[in-house]
Amino acid sequence: MSARLHVLDHPAVDRRATSASAEELLVVLVHGSLDRASSFSRVVRRLHDLHVLTYDRRGYHLSRHVAPPATTLEDHVADLVALVQGRPSVVVGHSYGGDVALGATLAARGWVKAVGVYEPPVPWAEFWPRRSVSDIAAEDPAVYAESFFGRLVGAEAWERLPERVKAERRADGPALVAELADLRRPHPPFDLAALGVPVVLGRGSGSLPHHRRAIDVLEETVPDTEVVEFAGAHHGAHLSHPDAFAAFVRRVAGAGSGGRSPR
Repeated sequence: MSARLHVLDHPAVDRRATSASAEELLVVLVHGSLDRASSFSRVVRRLHDLHVLTYDRRGYHLSRHVAPPATTLEDHVADLVALVQGRPSVVVGHSYGGDVALGATLAARGWVKAVGVYEPPVPWAEFWPRRSVSDIAAEDPAVYAESFFGRLVGAEAWERLPERVKAERRADGPALVAELADLRRPHPPFDLAALGVPVVLGRGSGSLPHHRRAIDVLEETVPDTEVVEFAGAHHGAHLSHPDAFAAFVRRVAGAGSGGRSPR
């Protein structure tokens, strides 16, 4: 499956300050819902000494037409495991990409050396805003994509988009509806206590209360965790605070290479 995904490989261009152990690591960044690999571009530019891989998840942007469509978290986890391909790696996921990263860490046991997640949704938790699977699945995907974008980025930001870009975002609606409906589960989809690798958790100081609280839940559940607070950031920290997000990625890479963070 991974061979047909739209993948952007960013090999290290400056290795002078990178430790030998960190050189061997592949750093995979996983985007969230209604997003795409290119949203990490400003972050990737700040990681020139690391081997970074980004990709459009199945159903999104340039991977939109990959068949069969991904309808479950397990589908996205399988794609990420295939991308890692047995290579020593660290994975960093933003939002829903964090759930994918956690699942892949368990599924690719021994290959993923550390994982970082920034405000992953935990809709099985009692405090998460209630929305039934049937309600989400019944949404018109194009309309839902537009409203979802407006909630996260702002209605004014949506109105500023060119019509071509709006159409692209609406076309990602089916993937959005499918993954958010699937994630509405009564129980966690994986055993977080069994991760067995260093975990770095990130959240913004200005993020919504349930996004921030999700990190508290993960910190309580997952052994060997570290929490990084992004001062002044909200949910889209990879876009608004690329320096901080790049430092977050480096922290994960450092944990995966035995505690030494490349600088």
